[in-house]
Amino acid sequence: MHSTRLSLLATGFLVLFTNQAFFRNVTASYPDSLDTLVFTASLGILMACLLMIVVTLLAWRHITRPLLIATLVLSSVTAYFMDSYNVVIDTGMIRNILQTDARESLDLFDGRLLVYFLLLGLLPAWFILRVPLRYRPFRHELFAKLKVIAIAALIIVSQLLVFGKAYASFFREHKPLRYYSNPLTTLWSAGKYLAENTQSGPLIVEALGMDAVKPADDQHRELVVFVLGETARADRFSLNGYARETNPLLAKEHVITLTSMQACGTSTAVSVPCIFSRLARSNYNDSEASATENLLDVLTHAGVHVLWRDNNSSSKGVADRVAYEDFRTAEHNPVCDEECRDEGMLAGLQNYIDKTDGGDIFIVLHQMGNHGPAYYKRYPEAFDKFTPVCRTSQLEDCSTEEINNAYDNAILYTDYFLSKVIALLKQNDDRFETAMMYVSDHGESLGEHGVYLHGLPWIMAPDAQKDVSAVLWFGENFDETQVTAVQKNSTQPWSHDNIFHTVLGLLEIDTAVYDRDKDISRPLLP
Repeated sequence: MHSTRLSLLATGFLVLFTNQAFFRNVTASYPDSLDTLVFTASLGILMACLLMIVVTLLAWRHITRPLLIATLVLSSVTAYFMDSYNVVIDTGMIRNILQTDARESLDLFDGRLLVYFLLLGLLPAWFILRVPLRYRPFRHELFAKLKVIAIAALIIVSQLLVFGKAYASFFREHKPLRYYSNPLTTLWSAGKYLAENTQSGPLIVEALGMDAVKPADDQHRELVVFVLGETARADRFSLNGYARETNPLLAKEHVITLTSMQACGTSTAVSVPCIFSRLARSNYNDSEASATENLLDVLTHAGVHVLWRDNNSSSKGVADRVAYEDFRTAEHNPVCDEECRDEGMLAGLQNYIDKTDGGDIFIVLHQMGNHGPAYYKRYPEAFDKFTPVCRTSQLEDCSTEEINNAYDNAILYTDYFLSKVIALLKQNDDRFETAMMYVSDHGESLGEHGVYLHGLPWIMAPDAQKDVSAVLWFGENFDETQVTAVQKNSTQPWSHDNIFHTVLGLLEIDTAVYDRDKDISRPLLP
């Protein structure tokens, strides 16, 4: 068999058997009719032609087999996640995957993935290995490739002409659907990620806020604990009006909830560095953020003692230049059962505070929080209040009620954890101006419209992945002017863009990189 014919067979197989999510989302976006069916078939032909052009350009002689095998295996895994959770594998998702540790990734794997891998990956790969290939002389091979590309291009043009109005509507009104094309989107996104993150030499980090200082007349020490939440959407906090009582302990405290807080991204890999970056969501990019110092560096320049404690995958590079402690194992975390709990990050924290002589203290506690899809693992048994609970990572196998119950129980545990943080701060009210700021990194889809988890591109992500919970608490001695301002500003639309400047404001840091207009703890100017 000639390599061109094998490539054509592989391309047809990929379009027909690894694009269930693409065709499902296309048909769901159009009315049920014969026209929709015909147009969907046209989209399949267009996708096959585009993929054939890509494969034809890349597959040369002995590269053909490994290229096709790698594409089939990759597409089988991608198809599993897209079919199961309705996610897409774009650049942001690739970044998230690469920065997620193996322990968290295991929650996403089960028997169905093995079936996809065997039937859509290994089985066709075995066929490609076994089939004998004939290679033409280079000149003949080049001519054959040009002919294939020309035919594919003609078919594409013919489809665009015949279904011109339908394609005009598709690209204008349903542009996000292209993210579901497998493996075209994955291949494009992987290439884009490599281009953006490949550098020839060591990373040079640009200094930021070197002028940062505490006012000379500030005689009060601040102790601020910043709790970095995980996957907690705003509408699941009873403090924000949710019908279920998911914040019974926080409701007893004098907390202020920011009712309209929007995330910088829909994944941890984007939102966490963005939260601590001076960059706004509108101009954020990973390369610039990693090459510039962040909020923690600015605080350090001002003499603030900074500590990052992590019960999640990592700080995503944010804490590379400050004290960092990993609480993901029982070696450091004393509160571990099925997994290590967020509460364990409080162990020994009072001792750290007591031993820190002079200067303000800023502590980040990075939660495991509501990290999905195994929400039932995110809380101890004592918090199994809402039942029945989904006890599998295959969310599509659970009822909506079971998924919501498991997710809400995890929110209930976060409520408990935050109450413990407040209790710790109260113990230090006589020595510090104390405050807690809790903000989640992103939200979560829980099956609405067939979408699960998070990480969809911003342009197509639902509000459930963008709107996050945010809560502040202040001790008795904290600046009353700032507390009052936060109370008055609590219903204003805020975003992760405001965190950088609000933290600087709470700690009363003077620096040119501080923007008063973005500080939630300052009165809004008329």
